[in-house]
Amino acid sequence: MRPWVELDVAQVPGDGGVLRLMQRGDEFSIMAGAIELMGSRLSGSEEALALLTCQKLAGRAKPHLLIGGLGMGFTLRAALASLGPGATVTLAELVPAVVAWARGPLAHIHGDSLDDPRVTVFEGDVAKLINPVRERYDAILLDVDNGPEGLMRRANDDLYDSYGLREAHAALKPGGVLSVWSSAPHPAFARRLQHAGFAVEETRPRARGAKGARHVVWLATRSR
Repeated sequence: MRPWVELDVAQVPGDGGVLRLMQRGDEFSIMAGAIELMGSRLSGSEEALALLTCQKLAGRAKPHLLIGGLGMGFTLRAALASLGPGATVTLAELVPAVVAWARGPLAHIHGDSLDDPRVTVFEGDVAKLINPVRERYDAILLDVDNGPEGLMRRANDDLYDSYGLREAHAALKPGGVLSVWSSAPHPAFARRLQHAGFAVEETRPRARGAKGARHVVWLATRSR
């Protein structure tokens, strides 16, 4: 088996450690230490995050989606494929190098998604696009860190605590959807969503094909 080759490293702002972009043959991985955060062959659950959300938005002529976390772009591309020409997508990515990788060594994976006229890229903390606003977004999709049990950056926990969920609730339009990806179940987080005023569905999409590991996607609809 071919060894992994390190292509680049990037510091995560806010003492969040280091990301490594790795390649083995035609396979790519973004890793934190020895832990793979995302891989080019594991797209299923990230695509499901977008597809399930867009199904909830059916009938909205010009939805505005906020996506937190670029990764390898699977969520963004699936959303763009599901949305009409009147949609708006704001993509927030904390680590500038991840955006640079998307335009460089991973360009063949991302395609032209970042240059889609519906997309605006914000290099910074997605929380800065949530906390100040009220009833702006039809959907907020969070694929940040490893889900509610974060690995990289303590500040990411603020997105998933009770205060962060109330802020996301307020930033959504009535009937809007907060969709959250996680590598594993988290019953306490599901309860926090309900306490924040969301009607919650929990799904378990596979990471790859019919036999891949199951991840978790919560679809939380603003119910009041």
